[in-house]
Amino acid sequence: MFLRRIVAACPLSKRMFSSSVSHDYASAIQELNKEMESVFGEPPANGLASSASNSHVNNESHLASQNIVESSSELTHTGNSGEAQMVDVSPKESSKRSAIAVCKVNLGKKVFDLVLANQMAKGDVLSVAKIAGITAAKQTSNLIPLCHNISLTHVQVNLRLNHEDFSVIVEGEAASTGKTGVEMEAMTAVSIAGLTVYDMCKAASKDIAITDIRLKHKSGGKSGDYSWGQ
Repeated sequence: MFLRRIVAACPLSKRMFSSSVSHDYASAIQELNKEMESVFGEPPANGLASSASNSHVNNESHLASQNIVESSSELTHTGNSGEAQMVDVSPKESSKRSAIAVCKVNLGKKVFDLVLANQMAKGDVLSVAKIAGITAAKQTSNLIPLCHNISLTHVQVNLRLNHEDFSVIVEGEAASTGKTGVEMEAMTAVSIAGLTVYDMCKAASKDIAITDIRLKHKSGGKSGDYSWGQ
């Protein structure tokens, strides 16, 4: 009933003030106070329009603060002011950790046949790429700035020729017993193995694509097990 009196007493031109202030909430509240004073002869009681404005501002401030806290807790490689930092893993407990990553190198039939027959000028493509992948896994912390230098207990890289689409399937596995995971070591292994295949074959063709680099499976650590697509 109170709001009906206000609306009825205010001319239409004044009741449409909100459309003329470009949604400026503070200005809208101030103009509403003036309208109510013109109707009732005195400003509104404390806690009416002003409290609504304060509540609106406080809610927005709370949500903004909450978003900042949530973002900072999720982005563990950034500090309070957004600078890059290495995560301190000293409070974590050591556990067995492993990770498997895969990628595909699309060769095309011409290059595929040369690799299959071991007729590339640089030599045995798959063997060289295998060694390159293992070496890369052990150098991950030197290549990825915020990765920890961890002690690997196992690294394995396998390359398989896929006759169906004339590609090389690369799979890399890394394992460690420590306080941080080995996903990056496994993914670095397959990435460098794939690049090595390209380097060994680029003289025969430039139409070679390295695709589908991804984590296939991981186990251990606080986040537990993970499998691609599950």
